[in-house]
Amino acid sequence: MKTTILIHCPDQAGIICTVTGFISKNKGNIVYLDQHVDKPANVFFMRTVVEFEEDFTDLEHFKILFQKELASMYNMQWSIHTDDKLPKMAIFVSKYKHCLYDLLSRYRSGELSVEIPFILSNHNDLRHIADQFNIPFFHVPFNKENRVEAEKEQLALLEKYNIDFIVLARYMQIVSGTLINKFPNKIINIHHSFLPAFAGAKPYHAAFKRGVKIIGATSHYITEELDAGPIIEQDVTTVTHSHSIEDFIGKGRDLEKIVLSRGVKLHIARKTMVYNNKTVIFS
Repeated sequence: MKTTILIHCPDQAGIICTVTGFISKNKGNIVYLDQHVDKPANVFFMRTVVEFEEDFTDLEHFKILFQKELASMYNMQWSIHTDDKLPKMAIFVSKYKHCLYDLLSRYRSGELSVEIPFILSNHNDLRHIADQFNIPFFHVPFNKENRVEAEKEQLALLEKYNIDFIVLARYMQIVSGTLINKFPNKIINIHHSFLPAFAGAKPYHAAFKRGVKIIGATSHYITEELDAGPIIEQDVTTVTHSHSIEDFIGKGRDLEKIVLSRGVKLHIARKTMVYNNKTVIFS
């Protein structure tokens, strides 16, 4: 059984040596280790993947010892994750289907090592896609009048299905602080990103009129500040005067699919760590 250990704490000498020695002493063999030090913040980050010996049976005891002998000493924030349990991912979507189809295709092909207990939407338009993939679909209308009730219904579904994280596959509603606080750094969103940036309902039209030469997409964890959460993945592609608005939209949607799936993969693999509204992304 492979086990991933994530750590961050104030930087000081001896952390790697102490952690690796502790793992070895407790029947663990390190198969991967990466670390990073944020010098200005004086914070140490580490991701370690461990394989335990066959007779190792008590992970809970390991956690207790880790907290007592290491975490308390170094003032660590840490977590341990085993690969024998697939994380449960809920997908929220509205009417755009390109990201949803892409995620579900990757899921069906085995590219995404997750369970998808349900898809939720504020519209009924994409129910047929959930039916194609035999995934439960819940229609939860969302507007100014029913916002509180809709959010309660969302939270009830997330709790009922023991959801670990949420992917907003072009879910065109602002997620409230209540939901964000329930899933801190566990709600992944995708949005376009241009140089220069264009806000509003038709960003590709605005970019076309401005004559931009680069368009892009950004996947990120959401915060209460719209589209300003910790960035997970980004990519760009070039455009020219010869491209039409339809070309801009097509290229942008291709980028959105790719960048969202990369962000989801990194999250599933426990390769992201968030600190001060930034991410450390391990290889």
